[in-house]
Amino acid sequence: MYKTLSEIKQALESKAVSSLELITHYLGVIQQLNPSLNAMISVHEQAAIEAAKQCDQLRASRSADTLPALCGLPIIHKDIFCTVQSKTTCGSQMLANFEPHYDATIVSRLRQAGMIQLGNANMDEFAMGSSNETSFFGPCYNPWSLSHVPGGSSGGSAAAVSAGFSPVASGTDTGGSIRQPAAFCGVTGLKPTYGTLSRYGMVAFASTLDQAGYFANDMRDIALLLDHSAGQDPNDSTTRNYPEPNGIAAEQVGDKPLTIGVPAFMSDHSLPAAISHAFDETLAVFKRLGYSVQTVELPHSQYAVPTYYVIAPAECSSNLARYDGVKYGFRSSNSHNLESLYVNTRTEAFGEEVKRRILLGTFALSSGYYDAYYEQASKVRTLIKRDFEQAFNNVDLILTPTTPSTAFKVGEKTSDPIAMYQSDLYTLPASLAGLPAASFPAGFSEGLPIGMHLAANRCMERYLIQSVARFQQETDWHLKQPNIERDTP
Repeated sequence: MYKTLSEIKQALESKAVSSLELITHYLGVIQQLNPSLNAMISVHEQAAIEAAKQCDQLRASRSADTLPALCGLPIIHKDIFCTVQSKTTCGSQMLANFEPHYDATIVSRLRQAGMIQLGNANMDEFAMGSSNETSFFGPCYNPWSLSHVPGGSSGGSAAAVSAGFSPVASGTDTGGSIRQPAAFCGVTGLKPTYGTLSRYGMVAFASTLDQAGYFANDMRDIALLLDHSAGQDPNDSTTRNYPEPNGIAAEQVGDKPLTIGVPAFMSDHSLPAAISHAFDETLAVFKRLGYSVQTVELPHSQYAVPTYYVIAPAECSSNLARYDGVKYGFRSSNSHNLESLYVNTRTEAFGEEVKRRILLGTFALSSGYYDAYYEQASKVRTLIKRDFEQAFNNVDLILTPTTPSTAFKVGEKTSDPIAMYQSDLYTLPASLAGLPAASFPAGFSEGLPIGMHLAANRCMERYLIQSVARFQQETDWHLKQPNIERDTP
């Protein structure tokens, strides 16, 4: 049942299918394929079935215009969003048994709109990783090839949408954690402008970078989700106003011809032939659609990787200080005083990548090194922002590949953190600048998906949504489906 959210919504409204039939179908797909993919940490089977029955009863007893707008539609949430009556683990032993007493804002808003949560998706531990191999619950695998990673940190969400577990899923993006797995798994992913979606109830990694977002096969489905979840939240002071419901989905770019910028540094990068060809073909499609193209200068983007890997670990070091074995979460049983409780709890419950980033961040913030590392990285971040501001004086969108390669093999980069970090080369600049950006399918190489990446100016999600939607009306890359092997890798 590879249908868009809008198509499924119409089928429910016309009573061609019931919510119970729909939810039962998706739960069946999860039961059949998740043993091979390990895309889910938890499945809320009984709760989802009960919610579907309630939606069917509502639909039978009320007029269509009085129903919640997304009544009976399924969604999977990344296991970083707090949900009541179920565990939220962040892919970590530290929170393996943590049960929140409240919903994250995007969870509650989509539930109020009538959506039914099927379960929680696998992820890199505390959203730290680019391959979904750091999860305490085991790695997730790519639906296009079980020997390859799905990307990270939201790899479970991307793999779930790609495999047909759900038409849509939520994710988070700190440095590329929606866009990179979207590219690897052949689905569409959007990271909106920082502050568009509330971070309340989203377990923090790096607070000035973290942003919620969505995966779908079709960009218009993501627009529909934004309409019902974005906007100011009194629980998150960084959130901003947003158009009225259905505003962004209905809003038109109008007659203004859009211009795509291609960074000058693209000519210096040695890309695999298939990705370079897909990039050229993507530009050709946009030109046929009436877009103009020009070169833009983003000179400081070359420093995005080292800048990010100073700032993000520093904020991680601060945010993860709360996990000490005292208030909640894992608690070491091998402790004899308060200091050993702290040390042993964090040593036993954090994975290697989380420990690495905590240590890097603590060092960068320490006395004598703050000025040399964190302060300098913050200044470079400002320069990256200014580069984008200048570029957007002349163009509306900026196009690059999403990743410098297709999905790599499981285990290929686990022993080389620097090589792993380089997979975020094209996604990090927009994250550091707080800009909206999207990845969308644009080709294949040796059976693995290729993603292209569009970034827009702050609060200009509509340019992204409508440009990707137009591209998807002209191409069929987003309609391709993996032939998933049924055996466990």
